[in-house]
Amino acid sequence: MAFTLTQLDAIETAIASGELLVEYEGKKVQYRSMADLMQARNTVRAELIAAGLLTPPATTTVSYARRER
Repeated sequence: MAFTLTQLDAIETAIASGELLVEYEGKKVQYRSMADLMQARNTVRAELIAAGLLTPPATTTVSYARRER
């Protein structure tokens, strides 16, 4: 299924507000739990990244050197 940025925005808005009902493009989807909603967000994000419509989150690597005394 081809997802849109509008769908991702609607899901993220619902997560931020604690709602399980997501509305976008005249459609309504009721999720059973916040875990289901978050899994949907992860799926939509992954698909949008794979399609080149969304940039993956940046990662930072931190390294610590041990200093001898």
